[in-house]
Amino acid sequence: MENKILGIHHVTAIAGNAKRNLDFYTQVLGMRLVKKTVNFDDPNTYHFYYGNYAGQPGTILTFFPWEGITLGRRGSGQATETAFAVPEGSLDFWLKRLEARNVIFNNPAQKFGQDYLTFLDPDGLKLELVAVPESKLITPYETGDINGKVALGGFHHVTLTLNRIKPTVAVLELLGYTLQQQEVNRYRYVLEGNPNAGIIDLVEAAGEQRGHVAGGSVHHIAFRVKNQAAQLEFQEAIAKKGFNITPVLDRNYFTSIYFREPGGVLFEIATDDPGFAVDESLETLGEALKLPAQYEVNREQIAATLPKLS
Repeated sequence: MENKILGIHHVTAIAGNAKRNLDFYTQVLGMRLVKKTVNFDDPNTYHFYYGNYAGQPGTILTFFPWEGITLGRRGSGQATETAFAVPEGSLDFWLKRLEARNVIFNNPAQKFGQDYLTFLDPDGLKLELVAVPESKLITPYETGDINGKVALGGFHHVTLTLNRIKPTVAVLELLGYTLQQQEVNRYRYVLEGNPNAGIIDLVEAAGEQRGHVAGGSVHHIAFRVKNQAAQLEFQEAIAKKGFNITPVLDRNYFTSIYFREPGGVLFEIATDDPGFAVDESLETLGEALKLPAQYEVNREQIAATLPKLS
């Protein structure tokens, strides 16, 4: 295939209280809110996009915050861990920061020879920070108390927990992934050239109970392609393998196609273009409420219904 998957574009998860989610990711983790919009299918619910300053693909964690939603359950058929890359030597900073803010965390450990720190967000979403060399970071977003020597530098990997990995491996191979390493029942798949934000880990857990996607769960993983021509090439290849894949959907900041891999995880393939600066300047990303065109006529009503953030 001439066109290639370039890594992880974004990860989308489900949260509960919108303000609590916003405060945690901007004030505790130091991510930038790069887009404040609404769910295309439920315009009375926010859709938050967090990332680095420019909102580069590979840094974007997004949330649908549904007030009062029940908590999900981690298990098989899910993306169970979302890991960010941080600079080597920064885990002590993050340990102290998480402890001071009463965040639930585990002591650092090692995975594939790399130091990492596991913690939970306020809804129970399982996150990790993996210490990597500077060359493996996407340009971090710096805040007043989180500088570039410790700040998040894009995704490191996402872990899928599955009862059987073989059918999912076939899909990853179609997307250009190859097995790099194995530790017990964890298999690390990487893209050719090992681009940043390019790793998918598979954990094979034959007896694991099926997970339930709700609050504190990953909704889907999106993989990057350069443009819609590349996206259409993958759409055709995936359909030829017998998967039910959607038409191209316009998400304003990228176009998307979706399919469910055999283990049950929802995959998306999203374009890099046009990006988050298409409807507001780079300097003001995330400040205004942006609505899909079909909802502009109801802006006043939608804005009144959305949860208050201040």
